[in-house]
Amino acid sequence: MDSITMYIILGVVFLIILLAILKATKKDAHLEMNKLLEYLGGKDNIIETESNLSRFKVTLKDVSKANKEAITKMGAKGIVEIGNELKIILGPESKQLKKYINSLQGNSNNNKQV
Repeated sequence: MDSITMYIILGVVFLIILLAILKATKKDAHLEMNKLLEYLGGKDNIIETESNLSRFKVTLKDVSKANKEAITKMGAKGIVEIGNELKIILGPESKQLKKYINSLQGNSNNNKQV
């Protein structure tokens, strides 16, 4: 077997491994978003969402249903509660979480992106 064929085979194997890793990572992120949504009291507890760089702001029907300790354990760098709003510092995941919640709620009219 010549060296070009060997490089092609190695490239294909590497590509398959890379795709498998990316798919597993995406699945893990989806599971984490489900868990975070649960810690916010479920999708029916969410009135409005807003994301701004690393900050995720959510207006809740009942803020007492939110498990702030569990959200912090999942990696939130900070949580501020003002009235029925939570401002959560999540990092770059805040935009993904907002999109995920919008898709579950089936609307984007009452959600903002700053």
